[in-house]
Amino acid sequence: MDDLHGNEAVWNFDGEALGIRYETKGWFRSPLLKQLGSLTVPVAAVEAVEFEPKAGRKKGWVLSLRLRERTDPYLAVGSQLDPKLQPFRLTGPARTELVAEYLADQVRFAAEQAQGPQDPYLPARLTPDLPLHISTSEGSAVLDSDGLRLLWSGSGASSYKRRKQRREYTFSEITGVETVPVDDWGWTFLRVVTARSAAGAAAQPKNDPNILRANEDDEGPYRIFLMAATIMAHLWARGAASRARTGPDGAPDTDPRDRAGLKDPNWWREAAQNTVEALVGPRSALNRPGRAGGKEKKEKGEREPAGERAHTDGTGHDTDWVYAQIERLGGLRDKGLLSEEEFSAKKAELLRRI
Repeated sequence: MDDLHGNEAVWNFDGEALGIRYETKGWFRSPLLKQLGSLTVPVAAVEAVEFEPKAGRKKGWVLSLRLRERTDPYLAVGSQLDPKLQPFRLTGPARTELVAEYLADQVRFAAEQAQGPQDPYLPARLTPDLPLHISTSEGSAVLDSDGLRLLWSGSGASSYKRRKQRREYTFSEITGVETVPVDDWGWTFLRVVTARSAAGAAAQPKNDPNILRANEDDEGPYRIFLMAATIMAHLWARGAASRARTGPDGAPDTDPRDRAGLKDPNWWREAAQNTVEALVGPRSALNRPGRAGGKEKKEKGEREPAGERAHTDGTGHDTDWVYAQIERLGGLRDKGLLSEEEFSAKKAELLRRI
């Protein structure tokens, strides 16, 4: 059908996907949408279409898409974002109301007929390509296929962060990301969440090595929001891809080039079960399939790794050990061997032991 010109973008629907081209000229110039440029949304990703006549500026219309669960990273990190800046919301004048309503009906009908999104990397395709680099008055953030780097080299960085210089994360280390809207001092925050940072006491934002700040005087808050959404999208995509690689019985569909033991679904089930039991049980050597157990190691005169030795005083676990086990559980979750609910329950159980 013909293009639908709105205040924020131009939408075009071809029956299978909705193409969105954001406007960078005119009275509405959102720094966020300008940086996005354009997006393509498959109808299979659309959960619902909402059309509101006479709900916009000067009795104009409002057209919004609601995407399927774990598909819209902008909504996930920007629940407090001004609705006018939402990437999947379009407004327009009353004179084009009929055209907008017709497009809404067409997209809604196609979405109802479509199956759920099959592409596990769809959330990442709705964000800018990697590598993504943003800069603020405090420093910069770089996201690429290896992970995330925060660097504090801007004029707004504290002396503490300047001494630290940088903080690096792998994707498996990151458990979430948060954005904090402008505070009383005019700062917006990007906070990276890991098992260690979630359990530890939070430092002041200016000295927290897991936070990048942006001053409201520039476009930093928009860059912060865009980076947070992109990180979240790639976390979702990696998790979905990992689950997609599992077989119908829940065992990972391993590469045929792997050794024979890894091809056996029973090997994986037993490995996951033994690993989880070892992580939340007494601190002892793991007796996983295909590996020598602690008893066999002792008979051979081998020393057990420090991270797998058992406590002898029975009083609990040291902090570093608990963090290490949470990270290992996170690896099992990323591989699809643990659900998000199982991971959260086991993490809470481990944290109670500190």
